[in-house]
Amino acid sequence: MEDLSEKEQLDQMRSWWSEYGNYVIGGIVIGIALIVGFNQWGSRVKTQQVEASELYESLREAVAADKTDDADESASELFSKYENTAYPAKARLVMARVYMDKGRDQDAADALRAVVDADPDSELGLLARSRLAKVLLYQEKPQEVVDLLSPVDGQAFTSRFSETLGDAYAELGEFAKAKEAFSRAMEDSASSPTVDRSLLQMKINDLPEIALAVASPEGDGTADDATVAASEVVESAVSENDEETESGAEKVE
Repeated sequence: MEDLSEKEQLDQMRSWWSEYGNYVIGGIVIGIALIVGFNQWGSRVKTQQVEASELYESLREAVAADKTDDADESASELFSKYENTAYPAKARLVMARVYMDKGRDQDAADALRAVVDADPDSELGLLARSRLAKVLLYQEKPQEVVDLLSPVDGQAFTSRFSETLGDAYAELGEFAKAKEAFSRAMEDSASSPTVDRSLLQMKINDLPEIALAVASPEGDGTADDATVAASEVVESAVSENDEETESGAEKVE
């Protein structure tokens, strides 16, 4: 009985193998192919990282030697062949500074915007956003600065963003918003500041007081000194205008 039972088991195994053996072999082949493919992919990625790193170093050396054309060539190769590595973003930040030094502000803006568009929430993306805002200010495009920075919570970049926003609002003549932005930037940690607090205070002090008073919201109906001063200036101007009108009328008569 025992021999017969083992024979039955062998027959069952042969039957199972004849039915499912091809699937087992196929699974093994696929598994081996996946392992080989993964190893090859990892090797290719590592090779690309090394090549991109070497190209980035060549770019930095060209920049240090003031060879802009060579730096441009290395940057173009990085952008076209190694976009899936971290080095193109770094290269764009470097080239943006070079372009600004050479008076190519639009090229700098384009390079920085590419970094922002590619990865807006990364540290490099936020740094590029901060620098792009300053380039836009240089180009006298304050509204674009507001559009670029207003909806962003830059965390470590909050104070820098706020200061640049204040500059943009001041350019737009929105002095109350400028003062608010500068004041927000002043809240930067005193232990590790990212902005110049004394410069910020100077910017606040330089804002037109009358414009701030007129733009500020009304409180309980009691005008403060700045508002009263603004009213007096307006009334004085109107009175002088009326006197000039009356004098002119008398001369006509």
